[in-house]
Amino acid sequence: MPAITALIVNNFTHFDKSGNAVMVDVGAKDISPRKATAKGTIILNKDTLAAIKSGASKKGDVLGVARIAGIMAAKKTSDIIPLCHTLNFDSCTIDFNILENSETEEQQIESVCTVKLSGKTGAEMEALTGVSISLLTIYDMCKAIERGMVISNIRLEEKSGGKSGLWHPGKR
Repeated sequence: MPAITALIVNNFTHFDKSGNAVMVDVGAKDISPRKATAKGTIILNKDTLAAIKSGASKKGDVLGVARIAGIMAAKKTSDIIPLCHTLNFDSCTIDFNILENSETEEQQIESVCTVKLSGKTGAEMEALTGVSISLLTIYDMCKAIERGMVISNIRLEEKSGGKSGLWHPGKR
C-alpha cells in the first residue's frame, strides 16, 4: 500500500482500506440528540446595509429570502456534498445579527444557522451549508447595489451529541 494511501486510510473516515472514497457506515451507531451551530459574515458598505434594513432592495426582503434559502440549503446538504447522509431535522434556524460600525464604511451581517435533530450522525455540514447559502443569497440580492461585498469567516461554532459530545472553538 503506498504511503499516501496508508495515511488516508488511517486518518480519514471517508476512505476504505484501499483508499477509495466511501460513505461512512453509521448503521451500528445509536440515535442521539445532536445540534450544530455555524456562523459566517458578509461585509458590505453603509448604503447596502441601509437598503437591506429599509427594504429598499429591488428584490424585496433580503434577510427573509436569505433565511429561507439557508434553511432550504441545509435540508439539501446531502444533495450537494457527495458523502453526507440525508438527515431529518427537528429544527433549523437562521438568524442574522447586524454589526454596524459608525467609524468605518464597512458594515457586517452575521448569519447564524442552528440545526437540531435526533440521529446517528451530526449536523455540522448542514449548519455550515445553511450559513453559506444564506450569505450567498444576500450577495445575490444586493449585487446590483454593491459588487464588492465579502463573505468571510464561515465556521463551526459549536456541536453537541454523539460519541464525541460537546465541541466548541476553545476545544480544538
